[in-house]
Amino acid sequence: MPTVASGTPPRADTEGRVVLLAGPGESTEVVANFLASRVPELVVIMEDPPSRLRMVKRRARKLGWLAVTGQLLFIVFALPILRRRATRRVHDILRAASVDTTPREPDSRVPSINDAQVVRLITSLRPAMVVVNGTRIIATPVLESAGCPVVNLHAGITPRYRGVHGGYWALAERHPEWVGSTVHLVDTGIDTGGILGQTVFEITGEDSFATYPSLHLVHGLPLLGAQVDQVMAGAALAPRPMGLAPGSRLYYHPTLWGYLRRRWRDGVR
Repeated sequence: MPTVASGTPPRADTEGRVVLLAGPGESTEVVANFLASRVPELVVIMEDPPSRLRMVKRRARKLGWLAVTGQLLFIVFALPILRRRATRRVHDILRAASVDTTPREPDSRVPSINDAQVVRLITSLRPAMVVVNGTRIIATPVLESAGCPVVNLHAGITPRYRGVHGGYWALAERHPEWVGSTVHLVDTGIDTGGILGQTVFEITGEDSFATYPSLHLVHGLPLLGAQVDQVMAGAALAPRPMGLAPGSRLYYHPTLWGYLRRRWRDGVR
């Protein structure tokens, strides 16, 4: 496991520099502005979106084409409708949390967060901390180049809900008490790194699959802020031994028929 996954104190020569490795999207704008408001220097490295065709082929090898076809049907037909209906609710969630969604130009754009140029960038920047948001799985050479804590804000309670849409899957499994966010160290696995902080929250009748990500984000930011403040103070990060929920499983998007069945049978929107 890379040394980056440890809770070692930051270097003394970083002058409070934090690197954000990110994919494009509103959550990245929120996280970038949040970090910029509390650290002396923020450097944003943004990758291009990964090839959807490659992602589909890779996932089909794991799950089979029937499951992946159902996921694609959900993304293409159901998700746009859910997002349109959720526009006002998402706005209200972000406004109530007083987050800044102002677009921020990244300092560097790269085809992939795993490119060799990212290793060179991080090595030259010598950050006190690296924060990850919305990227593809980060390769070992990138992690090892950091030499400092690498931290992710995850939409779900890990390691029980790894992958994507942890809140939705907790509800789908009839565990509303496990709807929450996690801040964890990043290692070579998928959301398997040491847990630094977790919080749970309740959803309302106005919420749906399209609003859960915003709720995960605004409830997770204070957890992320606490870890950033600790690093800025020169302290080591201390992972917890266990999460709030037992077990460990990797989740993907629901299939269209699976989503409709849970919505009709259990009211999980």
